Formats: sequence, C-alpha cells, structure tokens
Amino acid sequence: MRRLALVALIPILLALQTQPVPGFQFDHGGIVRGDVTEKQISLVFTGGDFDDGVPAILRIGKERGVPVSFFVTGDFLRLHPDSAKAVLASGNLLGPHSDKHLLYCDWANREKSLVTREQFLTDLKKNLDDLKALGAPPSPFFVPPYEWFNAEQVEWSAELGLRLINFTPGSGSNRDYIPESDPKFTPSKDISAGILKYESTAEYGLNGFILLLHAGSMRQDKMHDYLDELVVALQHRGYEFVTLEKLLGK
Repeated sequence: MRRLALVALIPILLALQTQPVPGFQFDHGGIVRGDVTEKQISLVFTGGDFDDGVPAILRIGKERGVPVSFFVTGDFLRLHPDSAKAVLASGNLLGPHSDKHLLYCDWANREKSLVTREQFLTDLKKNLDDLKALGAPPSPFFVPPYEWFNAEQVEWSAELGLRLINFTPGSGSNRDYIPESDPKFTPSKDISAGILKYESTAEYGLNGFILLLHAGSMRQDKMHDYLDELVVALQHRGYEFVTLEKLLGK
C-alpha cells in the first residue's frame, strides 16, 4: 500500500517541480528561488569531503537566530559523522546531496545525462538510507552534486518524493570552495562584498534567495570566518532568514 501511495504522488510532485508557481523561479524544472516579493533568505550549505565550517556555522546560526540547512553526501557522513550528528542535534535540516557526488550531466551539453535512471536512484537511495540510519528526519528537498542537473534528474528525484532545488544564481556565493591554487579563486571578503553589492543592485535584491555556501573546503581563506558579518549586514537590511520549508513550502 505504501508503494502504491508513493506512486500515486509522483504526478503531484512532478507538477510541483515543473509548473510555474507565482513568485518562484525555476531552472530545468528545479526550484532555484522562492517568492521574490518576500524579503526572505534561506542559508544552505553543501558538504562532501570537508566539514571545517560546521562548528562556526552552527554557532552563528544559534546566536543570530538563523536556521541553516545542510545537504551532504554519503562520503561526508562516512568521513564526518560527528559533524552530521551536530547538525541534527542543533535541530537544523540535514538533507541529501547524493552518495558519491556523481556528475549527472555534461558541462558543455547540459541536456546529455551522464548517469542512467538506475544509477541515479541507487546512488541517491544509499544517501537517503544513510541519513535515515543516522536519525535524520526525511527531507523534502534535494540539492544535486556539483549543483548541476537537468530535467531528467528533477523527474527522477520526484520518484523518491524529493523536490530538487538549487542555489539562486547571481550573487557568486557558491565560489567559496575554490582553492587559492585555482585561477578562479576569489577571496572570501570579496565574495561577501559581492553578495552585498548584488543585493543592493539586483531588481529584487536577495528576496526569496537560496544562498548557497559550503560546509568546508580545502582553501585556507575560509568563508565561514565572514559569515557572521554577512548575516548581520543582511539582517540590518531587513532580511529574514527562514527555513527552506518556509521559503518554498513543504
């Protein structure tokens, strides 16, 4: 009966993923922004190999009354179980980011999937099973690895009862993982300043934003060292930091 019920829900979940919702923004069927008429932001952190930012992120979230959502791989759970448990103990969302951080589609030809449906489902189910074993409540959302996907993966996610979401483009926040050795490296202070500049110049500011950063990185210049200052600055500009459930609905 449970399987039949889930199958019956798939068309509804697909409709939520692919049909326009007033004020929301979509990319290839994945939700990338909440209601642009609301001065609300959700802070999202993805994690794979590194967890060095987790203590600071959780501390700042608690001190500033800001909910934070973490989406982590199976590798993260195996490498950093204590950090995953700390997220759960804090009451914040711990959701799926795939098991092995697969690249789902070609960088040059996004419509070309590099994984089959079976590979996708097997990998993601493993991630979900490991999160459940750790005690994480079911997440309605899924952030794809590399934050890169196409419409096929949106549909496959819905088969597992998940709404695929991604960061809101424009602010450049997601560059905080790039190490100093990479030509594309941007200092954390410049990333933070860029977010604030975008807020002051973009048509809707950061309204409805899914602001994505990383739970850790190999770079020495850590973005979490600038997080508190950034949060306070945005709060002073009138933004409310909310859960993904409040930003996007359950």
